[in-house]
Amino acid sequence: MVRTRKLIFLDRDGVINKNPAYKDYIKKPAEFYFLPRARKAIRLLNEAGFDVAIVSNQTGVGKGLFTCKDLKDIDDKMRKGLEASGSKVRKLCYCIHHPESGCDCRKPKTGSFKKAVGKSKVNIKSSFYIGDTQRDVAAGKNFGLKNITVLSGYGKRSSIKNWKAKPDFITKDLFTAVSRIVLK
Repeated sequence: MVRTRKLIFLDRDGVINKNPAYKDYIKKPAEFYFLPRARKAIRLLNEAGFDVAIVSNQTGVGKGLFTCKDLKDIDDKMRKGLEASGSKVRKLCYCIHHPESGCDCRKPKTGSFKKAVGKSKVNIKSSFYIGDTQRDVAAGKNFGLKNITVLSGYGKRSSIKNWKAKPDFITKDLFTAVSRIVLK
């Protein structure tokens, strides 16, 4: 019998860690800071039986602003911080291409989501994508996911009403979003 996995997709910047200045990038580990209660939120997902996958555009690599090695070093810092709090992320799927490359992994396209799922059997209808931008909502909808927009990043309640793609829910932060999923 094949087990159907419960999977939660998360954007990284503005959801798990503090966003850099607008239109900037986290370019080195020293710039990566967890948002309050983000690690606890991921641990709650793990304890509730969800696998967690990060799906994020990291186009600073494609623009030459930082390297794949820098991105790996940032990931190492993030993973160590998560492990120290008893939480874990199963998969990291980044689009590192230049925005004009035409790749299929840059959100709002769904290539990174497909990579995160792989050959696993996942119930998409009971899965969520938690992000902080209109692009995140569009990507989640394109993949058939329920969407939660958090206000801890670039998304602002006043601008969400003007987005083409609307989130299913809006919450203060990742912890509040996870509480909604786990305690529903």
